[in-house]
Amino acid sequence: MGQRIMALALQNGAVTLVGGLEASGHPAIGRDVGQLLGMPSVGVAVTDRVEAALAGCDVLIEFTRPEPTLEHVRAARQLKKPIVIGTTGCTEAQRGEIARAAEEIPVLFSPNMSLGVNVLFELVQTAAKRLGPAYDLDVIEAHHRTKQDAPSGTAKRLIELAAQARGQQPKDIPVHAIRAGDIIGDHTVVLAGPFERLELTHRAHHRDAFAVGALRAAQFLHARPAGLYDMTDVLRAAA
Repeated sequence: MGQRIMALALQNGAVTLVGGLEASGHPAIGRDVGQLLGMPSVGVAVTDRVEAALAGCDVLIEFTRPEPTLEHVRAARQLKKPIVIGTTGCTEAQRGEIARAAEEIPVLFSPNMSLGVNVLFELVQTAAKRLGPAYDLDVIEAHHRTKQDAPSGTAKRLIELAAQARGQQPKDIPVHAIRAGDIIGDHTVVLAGPFERLELTHRAHHRDAFAVGALRAAQFLHARPAGLYDMTDVLRAAA
């Protein structure tokens, strides 16, 4: 994800890439971002020094794991830098720390940066409310075999939204997780009632769907006041 975000950032005339972060000891550290991506040199080297990477930026885009995400959130909070977070698998305590950081800096936190998935969130809320408890509701998600969290953050969010719309507890909505092959990300919400069923599905064809959304989120977050935002805010601002 980091490489795709950087590649698209270099092609996006509305943003300027000023830094790239990697874990300490990673072989990419010190290499020029352009060369790393198979492109001409761009004069930006990958570093493991968070403060150095944040020094010249307006917004940090964060796609890692929960533990390094929290480290980067703390650094962004200290340096008063907005941060876009696409990391999934965070615990309630970790989500709470992110929310507290948003009291001081702009934070956009979303389990899925895809624009299509975030429209799916809205459609699921509407369908669950309109059809009501007479329709059984299940969530099915599929990802590549190396994805660590199951169910996915997107599936959890679909369950939360559907439960809110129907006045249920999220634990009462079944979720089915598939980890196989190189599936990028499929999410289906099935509402099955008497004589019919409704299926709402989103399929990611390429990781660029998330990278494009992350860059849109960064452009949205720039110059926003402190607060906790999500991709719904981005879509509404563009409407």
